[in-house]
Amino acid sequence: MAASAGDGRERAGRFGLEAGLTVQELGYDSDVDEGLRAGIEAIVGDDMVDEDFDDVVDVVILWWRDDDGDLVDALVDAIGPLADHGVVWLLTPKPGRDGHIEPEDISDAAPTAGLQQTTTISAGYDWQGTRLVAPRSKR
Repeated sequence: MAASAGDGRERAGRFGLEAGLTVQELGYDSDVDEGLRAGIEAIVGDDMVDEDFDDVVDVVILWWRDDDGDLVDALVDAIGPLADHGVVWLLTPKPGRDGHIEPEDISDAAPTAGLQQTTTISAGYDWQGTRLVAPRSKR
């Protein structure tokens, strides 16, 4: 379902982003929400960086589907370049959409990767976002 650029920026506003943050995008494919991507880039004021970026990032946007492999491995890879107090937003297809991941799979994978789940939001028509952070004791 197509969405306007303004709608994408409004939805991206739910991620708590601000200008100047470095956002890394992982798991990009043809099914991602382009309006949401544009909204994220509009808020931070720059393009998202990809998996080849070799510096610290503030936020990781990880698009993930049930057939993408091992979620724990992907989360461990995602936190590698993450700054202290950084956030991983795990974007997964909503229930009933191709590639949907059960909430239990996320709640099992996050602590194994050293993360804790804090919030789940609607990120668009087809996607939901789960905010993952390092537990306070590890910060």
